[in-house]
Amino acid sequence: MYRASPADGIAWIAGASSGIGRAVALELARRGYRVAATARRADALEALSAEAAAAGLRIDAFAGDVTDRDAMAALLERIEREAGPVALAMLNAGNFYRDPEGVWGGDGFRRTMALNFDGVLNGLEPLIPRMKGRGRGQIAVVASVAGYGGLPGAAAYCASKAALIAACESMHPQLARDAIHLQVICPGFVRTPLTEKNKTPMPFIMPAEEAARRICAGFERNGFEIAFPRRLVWLLKALNMLPYPAYFWIVGRRGAR
Repeated sequence: MYRASPADGIAWIAGASSGIGRAVALELARRGYRVAATARRADALEALSAEAAAAGLRIDAFAGDVTDRDAMAALLERIEREAGPVALAMLNAGNFYRDPEGVWGGDGFRRTMALNFDGVLNGLEPLIPRMKGRGRGQIAVVASVAGYGGLPGAAAYCASKAALIAACESMHPQLARDAIHLQVICPGFVRTPLTEKNKTPMPFIMPAEEAARRICAGFERNGFEIAFPRRLVWLLKALNMLPYPAYFWIVGRRGAR
């Protein structure tokens, strides 16, 4: 299975303005990649580029909105024209927009799905044909351990991440035949602007920099899933093997919404 290297082309990080995406962009630059960083906030991308330059690294800013399908196709064309072919991509943009109490499937749910799921598709659609034409490529999609099963109070977030996991599982065999290595990243709790809003317990939470090191180490292996920390991963995987009455009793103790 193909594994990208800096000699093969650039790394493209979508959702690079903060959190995991920002930390991975810096870590890949330290590992020798020229990085193209995408996010909606141009000022945050410019700050990231300046921080990298001060350390003698190369991160180029390409502002764009992953929820805009046509704009993402045009942006990727610009990235490859100005920076080089994408050998490694991490599609990471995501958030959790909560609906008001008592609203189910409202605007927050739909915005979450549009960003977390559709935003990834908008990157995959133009990227895969380019990699297929070159005969190789590596793509990592950031999901979450929250995608292993539904958790109270997080229906939209869990649904969006579960959809990403299932989509990647479905696409992996066919893309492998085209020498495109597709991976799914399932982190546990990581200190980011998103988790700062979380009022529930967050076991085994880790800094974004540590998560980035684990993710980049996973890029260099052949595995399909990059998941951490293992204690939380295996706990949740085991939880989702239980019969539904037991599952609902356990997760329901967190407080249903």
